[in-house]
Amino acid sequence: MEQPTGFVSALDAVTRHVNSARPDAPVRPDRPHAAPLALTRLAAASVLRRLADRIQPSPVAPVPCCS
Repeated sequence: MEQPTGFVSALDAVTRHVNSARPDAPVRPDRPHAAPLALTRLAAASVLRRLADRIQPSPVAPVPCCS
């Protein structure tokens, strides 16, 4: 008694699978998602920028010209 039900279910699943690759198949757009570590990356970049500004050597004073 369950074999006809299984056959109908399997046939429906196969039909859906085969028709999903057709050019006119329905398309659902991907949802845009936020970067998971955006705040961490921003904090690390600001810390590294401040560190680079502190470590950077000061400019050399210009040598006076002899005239």
